[in-house]
Amino acid sequence: MKKKSVLLLILMVIIAVVLNCVAFVGFDVSGFKYGGVFDEERGIKKGIDLAGGSVITFEANKANPTEAEMDIVEAIFNARLNNAGYTEARISRNNGQITVEIPSVTNTDEAANLLGSTAKLTFTDADGNVVLDGATDIKDAKYQYGQTSNTGASQAYVELTLTPEAVSKFAEATRNAAAKASESKNFISIVMDDAIISSPSVSKEINSETCIIEGNFTPETAQELANQIKSGQLPFELTTISKETIGAELGADALPTSMMAAGIGIILIMLFMIIIYRMSGLLASIAMAIYVGLISLILGLLRVNLSLSGIAGIITSLGMAVDANVIIFERMKEELNNGKSIKASVDSGFDKAFSAILDSNITTIISCVVLYLSGIGTIRGFAVTLGLGVLVSMFTAIVITKFLLKQLVNFKFKNRKMFCA
Repeated sequence: MKKKSVLLLILMVIIAVVLNCVAFVGFDVSGFKYGGVFDEERGIKKGIDLAGGSVITFEANKANPTEAEMDIVEAIFNARLNNAGYTEARISRNNGQITVEIPSVTNTDEAANLLGSTAKLTFTDADGNVVLDGATDIKDAKYQYGQTSNTGASQAYVELTLTPEAVSKFAEATRNAAAKASESKNFISIVMDDAIISSPSVSKEINSETCIIEGNFTPETAQELANQIKSGQLPFELTTISKETIGAELGADALPTSMMAAGIGIILIMLFMIIIYRMSGLLASIAMAIYVGLISLILGLLRVNLSLSGIAGIITSLGMAVDANVIIFERMKEELNNGKSIKASVDSGFDKAFSAILDSNITTIISCVVLYLSGIGTIRGFAVTLGLGVLVSMFTAIVITKFLLKQLVNFKFKNRKMFCA
């Protein structure tokens, strides 16, 4: 039993080392090459504060555009930026002008073309055939709230208004779609710039100038969909009035300096855990090393757009992992002081700590979701990295640390203080 536990502990140390090597150095397996978390082509994307980027300002070719019209333009920009993976981009508006800051994009012409070209909105059936063109067939789309049937409850929905010429085309498309319910093809997709933004199902032929799109909408998501549909008809043309590239706001050394600070912090935390919790702290440090490798690998493979606020999210999640270990070890100490065996103390410590750890991490994840949905730019970056970090830290604190402690129990230490001071 001891021999098996020794081998398993050694294996976990090897896994921690390999994970970190793969995450930071990269790998090349069967033609799939990954150059590490900081690889320019396949690793993380740096935010504008770390890598600089493009700043483009557009102006409406219309005097005094309304807020609703500017909302439509911003909806187009947000959709295109998100589809291109620029989740850290920042958008600001002022008196008919809209300015976009895009990190890691130094070709301002390319960025201006990405944002300023006319939006292409289409309605397609399940086979990909275009049934409506947003530029010519859609008259209006607006958010509404109320009953969609005599017996239904009030809900948020989108009211769509078609041009007279489009009514017959849409009637034929919905009639054909409704007939394909048995094939699960009874839907019409709303596509903007080749990306599907919604695929409402069709239950019957729609032969009128107005129809509704209903589903599990909130007022905000219904308004967003309405704006996206209306973006097929730009309220005005946009003129690019300035294009420029900027360097990293915080200097070229900001990222390596931040990572060095993070590394020093991790080492200090490991030393603290080992000094205070002895062998338990050592195992927690191994679990923490696995956490660092896992989160780095995930961020790199997902090509997360990382800014300094994102780094702050990662460090905060590391603190959450340490907090979970501290709660577990303190519960174990209480059980040891009550005279229980080391094995019973480990089991009881995890059982008693689990609910507190789960509750704290779930509330943090809820906060991340709220920040992501309501925030912009760097706030969303912080929410993404913190949320991913909390999920991974829960796994390493609850699963990996517990597994390592179970192996350590098999050594049957006589000196209980070696196990947990």
